[in-house]
Amino acid sequence: MICILAIGCQPKKKSEDNSWLFFVLSPVGSTSTNTASSNYAVSTLAGLSGSSGTTDATGTSARFNSPNAITIDSGGNLYVADSFNHSIRKITSAGVVTTFAGLSGSSGTTDATGTAARFNRPYGITIDSGGNLYTVDSSQTIRKITSAGVVTTFAGTVNSSGTTDATGTAAKFNSPEGIGTDPAGNLYVVDSSNQTIRKVTSGAVVTTFAGGAGSSGSTDGTGTSARFYLPMSIVADANGNLYVTDRGNYTIRKITTAGVVTTFAGTAGETGSTDGTGAAARFSAPLGITIDSSGNLYVAEAAHRIRKITSAGVVTTIAGSGSSGSTDGSGSLASFYNPRGITIDSSGNLYVVDTGNHTIRKLEPPK
Repeated sequence: MICILAIGCQPKKKSEDNSWLFFVLSPVGSTSTNTASSNYAVSTLAGLSGSSGTTDATGTSARFNSPNAITIDSGGNLYVADSFNHSIRKITSAGVVTTFAGLSGSSGTTDATGTAARFNRPYGITIDSGGNLYTVDSSQTIRKITSAGVVTTFAGTVNSSGTTDATGTAAKFNSPEGIGTDPAGNLYVVDSSNQTIRKVTSGAVVTTFAGGAGSSGSTDGTGTSARFYLPMSIVADANGNLYVTDRGNYTIRKITTAGVVTTFAGTAGETGSTDGTGAAARFSAPLGITIDSSGNLYVAEAAHRIRKITSAGVVTTIAGSGSSGSTDGSGSLASFYNPRGITIDSSGNLYVVDTGNHTIRKLEPPK
């Protein structure tokens, strides 16, 4: 189903590929205060706009097929969940793209090494301090990929949805999408269709950390008394606080280590592109999220923009005009097409999965 996100519109169903389709109408009077001092320089790092495929190559000679999420290791290598290619792609700092795990164009659930493994539309991806990757698989599982490319099913029952808290493959998820790690090495899974945030320990013990399974809403509260609506992505700060893109509520939610959920930015049910502080800001289906060493958040949203949120909750637009496109340029001169995943390197460069363009974009901060 295609939903036009505007005030009063609530998405009800998924499309045939199990993803939510968003087209955004900003309300009359919405504003963006994108200033030259906050503009990021946008370029295309890998992939070619409008051209999907499976090619391993360098830079714009490589091809992706609706990539969805991205993470970065300590060496500056990027890892992309290339959803419709059913694979995990690696991009070196020189822009060389290879297939790290899975076989492009071949879906499945096989645990194995490298291209002998199989994935089914991987969505979220994260990395732990040991260099192990974890990806959310549409088979209702969490897959682990070691630095040597060994793929195993870490949690979730293959092709069986549910809400069960348990250990390893006895646990059940329902269309999980986002995944992140905290400083203690715990994983947090955005269990989107369950409307919950699940915690997964290093021993693969799965519990429901926040949200009520099967119960959507926008309530701030503690643990399972809080409510979310189609949450998508998650990131942790240095203190272990979590930040969630609550897509259907058009907000960014904060969850403390004690499980206390508050609305950090945006107002539930109010869509738009207004830059402002806290509840005065507006978002249009926030999707991916990442954080820098100073605690600033960066959000990729369906309205073809990249937003920055300071630790004080001040929201600004740093790239994108709100119109779809593939133009490289500075700030609002650049354009995106349904950007989803986002990550950041130690120099403050952002990397965005530009899903609709089948590309990976690089955003360099102002000098």
